[in-house]
Parts: sequence; structure tokens; C-alpha cells
Amino acid sequence: MYIPKKNLQTNKKQIVEFIQRFSFGTIITSKRNLPIATHLPFVVSEDQGDIILTSHFAKANNQWRDIDKNVLVIFSEPHAYISPKNYEKELNVPTWNYISVHAYGKGKIITDLEKTFELLEHSIENFEVAYKQQWNKLPLDFKTKMANGIVAFEINVSEIQAKEKLSQNKTKKEQKNIIDSLSNSGTYNEKLIADYMRKSL
Repeated sequence: MYIPKKNLQTNKKQIVEFIQRFSFGTIITSKRNLPIATHLPFVVSEDQGDIILTSHFAKANNQWRDIDKNVLVIFSEPHAYISPKNYEKELNVPTWNYISVHAYGKGKIITDLEKTFELLEHSIENFEVAYKQQWNKLPLDFKTKMANGIVAFEINVSEIQAKEKLSQNKTKKEQKNIIDSLSNSGTYNEKLIADYMRKSL
């Protein structure tokens, strides 16, 4: 990913927190030189300093057959249009502010049923912990049938790139103008960008 120095984010803790917050990612693989993508929810964890991403495909989605090669997972949210009305000089053009994380690595299929259940339970704990009680009451044969319809996997991230394009190239006054404008927006994404900009000032 192209990342100007001003937009580079290297704080691992903040990067992991961003993935935890915006966990619906796009996994990209290649088959016969053609890029293939699937949109999936991911659980991120750390193991002895390594970042681990876990998720699952529907078994009918053949992309799972290619994740043992190099893969890319993109997390890109939030984003917002930036109007030139926020700038001090008329000689300006619109742009877009956004935050994006690219995670590279090789996938590993989880074939063990017990480990697949563990992955699913970690997903439940991340996305709807209250559902865990209902999950625990489900018959084992039903859960096994559901688990047999998916392909669970994990990715050991070998490289991570994070970009925060938050008008760092603008003056403090212009950045404050943008923050005020986005904060007053009725759009959730724009309010989020304002929050991230405020933290970076």
C-alpha cells in the first residue's frame, strides 16, 4: 500500500485495536493470476508477539483452497469526503480521509473439529457474548453439522501496513475546520474520522 510518511501508523497496539473495532475485512487471494476476494468477519489476537487473524469460509466458497499461499486481508473503515471549503486558500481540491490496514501472511486450514468449535466460540465472545449461553444449549449433532459446512482458518500475519490519512498535510486551523465540519455531520463514518483526527492533533 502506498503510504506517505505523514500517514504511516506503526503503533502495533493501535493497529490491533483498529482491527478489533473494524473487524469486517476483505481477504484477497490469487488463482491463475486472477485476484479473488471474500468479505468476512475476523477475530484478531496476539501469540508471542505475532498477530493472528481467524475466520471461516462457507465450504462451498472455493477460495479456501488457496489460502495456504500468500494472502492479503484489508480492513478499511471509516472514511469521509473532505470538502475544500475547510481550507484557508481557494486554490485547493476535495480529497478523502480514511484509515486502512493491510495484513499479509499465509493461511492455515483448521481441520480439527474441536479447534473449529474453539474458533466459533471465540467469534461468539467477540461479536455477541450473550449468544454463548444459547450456543452451549445447542445439540452437538447440530453444531457438528454447522461446523462441517464451513472451513475455519487462521493467518499468521508476516507483514502489516497501516495508513491514517487524516489531513496531516494541512494547517492546524484547517484540521480543526475539518473536525468541526465532520463532527456536525449526520453520518457516522464522518463523525468517526473527526474523532480520529482529534486524537492525532
